[in-house]
Amino acid sequence: MATKPKYESAWVALAVTRIAVGWVFLWAFLDKTFGLGFATKPDSSWVMGGSPTSGFLKFGVNPESPFASFFNGLAGSALVDWLFMAGLLGIGVALILGIGLRVAAITGTILLVMMWAAMLPLENNPVVDDHLVYALVLWVVALGRRELSLTDWWLKQKFVKKNPILW
Repeated sequence: MATKPKYESAWVALAVTRIAVGWVFLWAFLDKTFGLGFATKPDSSWVMGGSPTSGFLKFGVNPESPFASFFNGLAGSALVDWLFMAGLLGIGVALILGIGLRVAAITGTILLVMMWAAMLPLENNPVVDDHLVYALVLWVVALGRRELSLTDWWLKQKFVKKNPILW
């Protein structure tokens, strides 16, 4: 009689993937905030008065995108900078800790789809790029089991019990 396969290692692999994607978001926040010298030079950091979104919104948007003027018009907006940075921080922390994953999936998908739209038409594939793949991964981890996380503690919090979106 064959034994049923166990998939515990797959759930752990998904948890490691969740943490890795969380680190992608959190690292972007840290580098843009402090100018750690990777994507952001120290002089251009947010703490030194730089705009974390202006470079992409002015120069990274595909000029052929049907949304180019919309995204270019957002460049330099303090509100856009704050929303973007709060999103990077919140999504990254949520993914790393394994809590609030539904909110992280919703906000992360909005952020990533906007970045995808800014790149249209895509250079290497007519439909899918890494932004959409990351958005799909967000939903897989939000709807999957939560290994290596603070979920048990999180679900006991009163405000979480009252707000199922936070599960």
